[in-house]
Amino acid sequence: MAEGFARAYGADVMEPYSAGLYPTNVVASLTKKVMLEKNIDLTAHFPKGLEEIPPGRVDVLVNMSNQEMPAPPGATLEKWKVRDPIGLSEDVFREVANEIEQRVMRLVLSLRVKQQKAI
Repeated sequence: MAEGFARAYGADVMEPYSAGLYPTNVVASLTKKVMLEKNIDLTAHFPKGLEEIPPGRVDVLVNMSNQEMPAPPGATLEKWKVRDPIGLSEDVFREVANEIEQRVMRLVLSLRVKQQKAI
């Protein structure tokens, strides 16, 4: 979800990569459904592992897991406590999508402000 929102809303200030500690080979059908309701198609997306993130390309690391994860040198670490909707109702998927969308939008706005200050 986060990568989908980031690509839709923040492509001008970031190149997002979503990866997890325990990737699977599919995006949950309810994830695809609730994201399509927001006009974001995740058909081409797939859960990736951390090893698939290009090295040296991380400025901000957002951790939504309950596990500790150090940020790469020079990167900012953000911890987002977001409920895992897997196995829960469609309404929970929507709530989680809305929460992630808001957090991504705040991150995009902060990156735009930072970019403007640098000009």
